[in-house]
Amino acid sequence: MNHVPELDLTRAAAAFAALGSEQRLSVLRTLVRAGPDGLSIGVLGDRTGVMGSTLTHHVKILASAGLVTQARQGRSIICAAVAFDELQGLSNFLLTECCADSAEKDSRNG
Repeated sequence: MNHVPELDLTRAAAAFAALGSEQRLSVLRTLVRAGPDGLSIGVLGDRTGVMGSTLTHHVKILASAGLVTQARQGRSIICAAVAFDELQGLSNFLLTECCADSAEKDSRNG
């Protein structure tokens, strides 16, 4: 059985915790749909219905987990979901050992 190194478990737990809110998940999905160019914080708020300090709070949590970046462009703050590889990695983290301990696999090996 492949064991996931503790650091990977820690990173995965932080990323999953960041996604543990419907509003944060909505923000991330909206940024994924926007692609690597991202969206201004105003457009992001309009598209998700999350506004003001609540949106800022959620974006900060997603950024801390390495899923979103923020960059100033002139007078705007642009948010982007630049961690597409990280998102794929989270999916793989859950699915890598899919069914490894299932009864069907055990009966084939025994």
